[in-house]
Amino acid sequence: MPTDIAVRLPQQKGSASASSGQTAAPREHRFDIDLMRLICSATIMLGHVGAQFIHSTGNDPANGSGTYWAGHVAEALNPFAVPVYFAVAGWAVLVGAPPRDSARMWQRIVRNTVPLFAWTAVYLVWAWLRDRNDRPMTELATNSLFGSVQPAYHLWFMYTYIPIIALLAFAMLIKAGKRPWGLGAALLGIAVLPSVLTTVTELTGRETPPVAWGFTTYSLVYAVGGALLLALPAGVVRRRWPLFALLLLTMAGALWYNTRIHYVMPNAHLFVAAMSICVLLLVSRARVPERWRPRVRTLANAALGAYMVHVLFVEELVPRSVSPDLSGPVAGLLLAGLLVTVMALSFATSLLWGKLNLRRLLG
Repeated sequence: MPTDIAVRLPQQKGSASASSGQTAAPREHRFDIDLMRLICSATIMLGHVGAQFIHSTGNDPANGSGTYWAGHVAEALNPFAVPVYFAVAGWAVLVGAPPRDSARMWQRIVRNTVPLFAWTAVYLVWAWLRDRNDRPMTELATNSLFGSVQPAYHLWFMYTYIPIIALLAFAMLIKAGKRPWGLGAALLGIAVLPSVLTTVTELTGRETPPVAWGFTTYSLVYAVGGALLLALPAGVVRRRWPLFALLLLTMAGALWYNTRIHYVMPNAHLFVAAMSICVLLLVSRARVPERWRPRVRTLANAALGAYMVHVLFVEELVPRSVSPDLSGPVAGLLLAGLLVTVMALSFATSLLWGKLNLRRLLG
């Protein structure tokens, strides 16, 4: 969830800044990227609310078809969110705001890592107070250094997102003639960490935590391919209705896969890839009206914090409200109401700590 969303404008030929090479080119804020981040944030919350409906039925329509289908419809609408977040991350590092030096990149990494561990601590304490931790707090806290843990399950994304932006920045800095030794050492550490812990287990017989730091092929492809799509100039997509049609078909495919093949459909699935491409091309370069821009930008800046905190509200509000014996219309209305409530509370909370200058700590 990048926070540096800007793209350089080309300099005019013959201008003083172009000839001197001393003045950086101005940057145009991409409000369409802000809009994309908000859409992804909302759909992730939609998926997590829908998942609670599914879980209440044991993922079996025989235990409550209305609740079951309401949850699965919600889940079918959101598979593009994580891939699009990877795409925005790739665009930010490769196109929108490439790092000028290692120090700038480390600032970005710290800006994402600090909230990751701060919120992991919050979720562990919260679950301890609610008597929901399935393992001792010290064990969970130790394991969280290597990967996401319950109840902070949604933070798995950060253990992939941070290495991806570090790797792309590493490549960009080398291309620019820099020598980012620190970033290289950190990436090497991530690469060998699983084998190091495996060796420790073999030598000592003590179980070591599983490692989630790193990335898969699909996440890196989404980041780099997404940067390509988001960098396309306006007007490339002339007809949008085929994209809308394909988007609806992929969502129908996701519903079929989740209910007939396996729940949850993997992020690397063809349906997810096609759905993500549709969303990227539909939203990229979309014009945000002038009167909406300040609000969109403010909410986009609060999106990371809202993502971090929203599971607290999902876990506390949704299970208490959902029953497996709801009819389809009632389940749909309840899901919509709970989604609006979770979104409002999450963004309001994030905006509040933003005003208290806690953004660096809490995202």
